[in-house]
Amino acid sequence: MTDIVAHSETIEQAVPQALSPSSRYKTEEFAARVRRRHKSESRFRWLGIGAISIAAVVLVTLISTVVLNGYTGFFQTRIELAITFDPEVIDPSGTRSADDISGADYLKLIRDALAAAFPEITSREDRRAVVDLVSSGAPFQLRQMVMADPNLIGTTKTITLLASDNVDQLMKGHIARSLPEIQRNVSDRQIGWVDALAGRGQLGTFFSLDVVTQNNSRQPELAGMRGAIIGSFLTLLITMVLAVPVGVAAAVYLEEFAPKNRWTDLIEVNINNLAAVPSIVFGLLGLAMFLNFFGLPRSAPLVGGMVLALMTLPIVIIASRAALKAVPPSIREAALGIGASPLQVVTHHVLPLAMPGILTGTIIGMGHALGETAPLLMIGMVAFVADTPTSVSDPASVLPVQIYMWAESAERGWVERTAAAIMILLTFLILMNGLAVYLRRKFERRW
Repeated sequence: MTDIVAHSETIEQAVPQALSPSSRYKTEEFAARVRRRHKSESRFRWLGIGAISIAAVVLVTLISTVVLNGYTGFFQTRIELAITFDPEVIDPSGTRSADDISGADYLKLIRDALAAAFPEITSREDRRAVVDLVSSGAPFQLRQMVMADPNLIGTTKTITLLASDNVDQLMKGHIARSLPEIQRNVSDRQIGWVDALAGRGQLGTFFSLDVVTQNNSRQPELAGMRGAIIGSFLTLLITMVLAVPVGVAAAVYLEEFAPKNRWTDLIEVNINNLAAVPSIVFGLLGLAMFLNFFGLPRSAPLVGGMVLALMTLPIVIIASRAALKAVPPSIREAALGIGASPLQVVTHHVLPLAMPGILTGTIIGMGHALGETAPLLMIGMVAFVADTPTSVSDPASVLPVQIYMWAESAERGWVERTAAAIMILLTFLILMNGLAVYLRRKFERRW
């Protein structure tokens, strides 16, 4: 025992004091290493903060630009005129014939009302110029009123009509009055008439949802996105019906039942590759297969939904497989241990636990499909459609394509219509992503 103690004392004396743990962490070299590590962590932290700040600034700039350009699209300038529904113009035969009422010259009624509002106007040129204050859709508005109520014939009513796009943009400040007349779409005389109507309380800008409730039109003050909203709904409905059941079933088979061999590995690689294929390739596939080969109707939600289903299918499969993998193996083993069949294990235990993740991936995939434009352009959904689609086979447009079409138009009124449509589209996307986050947090289980 004495020899062991002596031997240990000899070893302690032989080890230099500099190598002991307590003294090694007090050297200048170690302190320098700690300082370098702290500086590196600080730089990394500030780089992260800087990246987040730049992203936030870009996002705020984007949204504020869209809102500033688009909020005026939810306001509309209207003109009040005393319209005399002259029987000699509307129904000269006095038979109340639908053909006579439909084919009447309602523009003459507007011209007469404006002439009564501005009796000082005598020249033909001024009479044409004052009519330009009213929207080109105003005669159709009067025709619809008389067709709905023929008793208006022979009466004088104060009717609120849409102002033209130029007057609308002038009232919203998008046309500068300080510009020379040659650089404006509104002449000095027209500005004087507009100010006179506004002074009498016959002209004003009011909140309006026409941009949402009206169908598309060639005139910006008449154009709305009702048809595009319904077309997007029908297209997403077809996409969901086709992509979700097939995608979830494929994910369940690949994750729970498929043997692990070269064929399943090849299928998994192809699914991952399809998720990265540019969307326009799916549009070319839809053009070649659905339109040219099968002869399905062009510019229809049916074809658009089928194309978007092909594009969304890999996303749904990948998200569903990730949700299935997240279920602990102990759940499967416990179910098998009490006598459940493999199918019962999946349907009664695994799928219910994985459903929040599957729903989240499905909603994100649907949101991705909602914002797609390129594949729908390839199948002809860029056509001008003025009617509201009533079935999946009717011609229709969708919100992203509607935005693309409006953005190509030259008039200033299309700028606010485009921005307003972008606001509606972003609202739908935010709601869908918010729903995905809500479902994940509500039903998510931590193991």
